[in-house]
Amino acid sequence: MATPTNHQIRLAARPVGMPTRDNWRVTDEPVPPLADGDVLIKTLALSLDPAMRGWMNEGKSYIPPVGLGDVMRAGGVGVVIGSKNPAFREGDHVSGSLGVQTHCLVPAADVRRAGLAKIDTTAGTLTQWLNVLGMPGMTGYFGLMDVGQPKAGETLVVSGAAGAVGQTVGQLGKILGLRTVGIAGGKAKCDWVVNELGFDACVDYKAGPIKDGLRQACPDGVDIYFDNVGGDILDTVLTRINRKARIVICGAISQYNNTTPVKGPSNYMSLLVNRARMEGIVVFDYADRYPVAIKELSGYLRDGRMKSKEDIVDGIDTFPETLLKLFNGENFGKLVLKVADA
Repeated sequence: MATPTNHQIRLAARPVGMPTRDNWRVTDEPVPPLADGDVLIKTLALSLDPAMRGWMNEGKSYIPPVGLGDVMRAGGVGVVIGSKNPAFREGDHVSGSLGVQTHCLVPAADVRRAGLAKIDTTAGTLTQWLNVLGMPGMTGYFGLMDVGQPKAGETLVVSGAAGAVGQTVGQLGKILGLRTVGIAGGKAKCDWVVNELGFDACVDYKAGPIKDGLRQACPDGVDIYFDNVGGDILDTVLTRINRKARIVICGAISQYNNTTPVKGPSNYMSLLVNRARMEGIVVFDYADRYPVAIKELSGYLRDGRMKSKEDIVDGIDTFPETLLKLFNGENFGKLVLKVADA
C-alpha cells in the first residue's frame, strides 16, 4: 500500500473573539511507518462542538489547551486501515479523539488517552456515533441522569434544544416522564423540537422576551434546567426555578467568543432562596460508564423513541468556516464535518 499523505488543520494562533482562517495552518505530511502497537485510522467524519472554542484558549481548564502548532483536537469516527495492535483489525470502525486530519496514527500508549474504541454500526450510523451515541449524547445522558436527577412529572427546560446535546436531553426527559420545554432560535427549530422530537413546548428566544415565553411554557416553574448557552438566558431561567431545583451547567456558547470579561448570573441568589443546586458536567468524568449509556440510547434509537439529527458539511478544508456555524446559530442538529466516504 502506498504511503498515505496526512492532510491536517493546525492551530496557528489563539483567537481573540471569533476564530478566523488566520488562526489555522494547513499542513500535509506522509504518515510514518507503523510501530508495534500502533493503529492507523482513516478519518471519515469529525464532530464539531462548542467546547472546541474553549480548547483553543490558553489557561487552566478541565482539559489542557491545544498547543500552538498542534493538530486541532476533535472527536471523530473512522476506519482502521493499518494495525499492529491486536485489539484492532483493518476494517474496524472506531471512534475517538482523531483530530482535524485525514489520518490518525495512534501509538499503543495513547489508545486509552485518545478514547479509541470499536463501534458497532448496527447500533447506529457513523454520524449517530458522533451525536446521540457519541460525546453529545453521553453529555446529555449523564448530565440529566446524574446531575439533574430527574423525577417523573417534573418540568425540564433545555437551552440549545435543537443542538446536539439539547436534542438528546429533551427526548430522554420525555421518555422519563418529564414535562420538557426547549429554548431555541427561530420558528423552524422550535417547530422541529416540538413536532419531531416531542417536546411539550419550545421558547423562541429570537421572537420576544424569554421571560414571557417561560412564564407561558412553565406555569408551574422549573425543576431542572439544562444549560448549554449561559448568559442572559441562564439569568432569566433562574427567576423561574422551584425549590430544590437542579441547574446543570453544560456550556455557555453565548459567551465563548466574548472579548470582555464574562460576569456570572446576577440572579444567583435564587439558588439560595429556592435551596437549589447548580453543578457542572464534564463528560470525560463518566468515560468508564459510556457503554451503559450507549446501550440504553441505542435501544431508544432502534425502537423509535429517540431521533438523531445531524447537520453534515462536506470537506475538511471547510473546517474554519464550518466551525463558526455553531456560534452563529446556523447549524440545525449535530454539526458534523464529513472528511471521506465510508
